[in-house]
Amino acid sequence: MKVLITGAAGFIGSTLALRLLARGDEVIGVDNLSDYYDVNLKRARLERTLGHENYHDVRIGIEDRDAVAKVFMEHKPDRVVNLAAQAGVRYSLENPHSYVDTNIVGFVNILEGCRHNNVEHLVYASSSSVYGANTNMPFSVHDNVDHPVSLYAASKKSNELMAHSYSHLFKLPTTGLRFFTVYGPWGRPDMALFLFTKNILAGKPIDVFNHGQHRRDFTYIDDIVEGVIRVLDRIPEPNLDWSGDAPDSATSYAPYRLYNIGNNNQVELLRYIEVLEDCLGKKAEMNMLPLQNGDVPATYADVDDLVRDVGYKPTTKIEQGIEKFVEWYKDYYKV
Repeated sequence: MKVLITGAAGFIGSTLALRLLARGDEVIGVDNLSDYYDVNLKRARLERTLGHENYHDVRIGIEDRDAVAKVFMEHKPDRVVNLAAQAGVRYSLENPHSYVDTNIVGFVNILEGCRHNNVEHLVYASSSSVYGANTNMPFSVHDNVDHPVSLYAASKKSNELMAHSYSHLFKLPTTGLRFFTVYGPWGRPDMALFLFTKNILAGKPIDVFNHGQHRRDFTYIDDIVEGVIRVLDRIPEPNLDWSGDAPDSATSYAPYRLYNIGNNNQVELLRYIEVLEDCLGKKAEMNMLPLQNGDVPATYADVDDLVRDVGYKPTTKIEQGIEKFVEWYKDYYKV
């Protein structure tokens, strides 16, 4: 296939591109190398794909309507994976406009590109953050998610709504993936594992929010990518049993689906830190802090739909995943 990936220099996007190239697909990688975090890390990720004959590097932002339209017209992708986004819950309190520009305006541009160029299937990144104030565990895609607690979460929920409207109006098959706390080699420097590792090795204290009582469904990068590929290969069909009298939020009378991709296992943040300490051979000095605005205290993914429809469930334990991250970190930063 010819697959267009937005956010191709990102954590998930670059790993996905490598997997698709390895199986013989052609990849159009779109990224603007934004400076939200270390651009050199993004460039290093890109170096892994740039030399491949089936990889086409496109340097634009998805909020640029004309540039996005041109990419679709020139390359005519069969399928699209939209991973480009302004990420980060806490940063959305400081710079809300960047979330509107990329996550909402940019997503409309992707939807329009798919609509006008006969794209077979659009897969896009949503987030576990859409569950917001929900406390019924594990989080199910069939739950109502109308109470986001950050603008980032609201922007991801809006993507799901916008995708549904295009699935309804234009019969565009769309699948939204709610990712749960992705971690692993080549990860994002603004996320906890990266920050913790950097500070522990430097002998600096780490900020531990919610006094370490956070519980997260940590999901290893390779498990996330395997889930994305399996879903990408399965074009959604309308749910013939769907009823407006009892609407199911995860499916539709249109070709539309939502899935959680998580490890289906809650881990307390203090246990996560303990495993990291073991891998580093060094104890952390912890600066205990309260729950931050926009954060949720716990996440936990119900992945029954993913298992039923594509026969896949993430399996990597944090002991394996954190060890692999630490090995990569020490090698990449020459520690």
